[in-house]
Amino acid sequence: MTDKRAVLVDIDGVLTVSWKPLPGAVGALREILGAGLGIALVTNTTSRTRASIAGVLSGAGFPVTADDILTAPTVTAAYLARHCPGARCALLNSGDDIREDLTGVRLSGYDATDAGVDENEGVDAGVDVVIVGGAGPGFDYEALNRAFGQLQGGARLVAMHRNLYWRTDDGLQLDSGAFLVGLERAARREAEITGKPSAAFFEAALAHLGVAAGEALMVGDDIESDVLAAQRAGITGVLVRTGKYLPETHRAASGSPDHVVDSFADLPALLGIGGGTASAQQ
Repeated sequence: MTDKRAVLVDIDGVLTVSWKPLPGAVGALREILGAGLGIALVTNTTSRTRASIAGVLSGAGFPVTADDILTAPTVTAAYLARHCPGARCALLNSGDDIREDLTGVRLSGYDATDAGVDENEGVDAGVDVVIVGGAGPGFDYEALNRAFGQLQGGARLVAMHRNLYWRTDDGLQLDSGAFLVGLERAARREAEITGKPSAAFFEAALAHLGVAAGEALMVGDDIESDVLAAQRAGITGVLVRTGKYLPETHRAASGSPDHVVDSFADLPALLGIGGGTASAQQ
């Protein structure tokens, strides 16, 4: 692994759970940075801005800034600028206000006046794109049905990810991927995915770090969206047995990770720069 120049790291389930550091994660990240490797924290998290994430992580001891973080919203903004310039977008997302990271995206409001709802037909004719972020209390029937109406009116469906669930202190929680399937089936429209596992997301991360795919490593707890997707992009994949990891999901996966370790704390040893004892599966 001495040929690696950079490490891409998922946050939720790898470095933290419910934004609390996992054992050994802070020390491992410091060790990797101390060895001169580049770091990019790549996350499908849509509940916080890059600045907010950086504040929480640095407060917990992780040596990171907002410049080290690449989120699904920032990649989504770039995707929309490239493919749908000037489009009027409706955002379906739970959590903090992420407009700060949706630079250049023209967002409509959610009420009938702002969104231009045709009250006679119940269809939002003024929205060109429905953006689906992360699930939470905002994913109620009214919000989902509004998105359904906008899609019937011809809007494109752009989703930041397809994650079905994530892990919190209270266990696994449903994510927006579970609702996205229903919207796609009902509206007969396939979502355009901008975050992981899209190739564009990993390409953006590599460009951010200035390295080639073969020089990078991706560490994640989601075998499909994090690890196997990165491997399809030519990046070495490392699956951790923390966060949302489940043995049955591992066994049923569409491929095999390049490496499997118990936790992020084992990564320095896998990279050959000291640290814990990595239990790697080739």
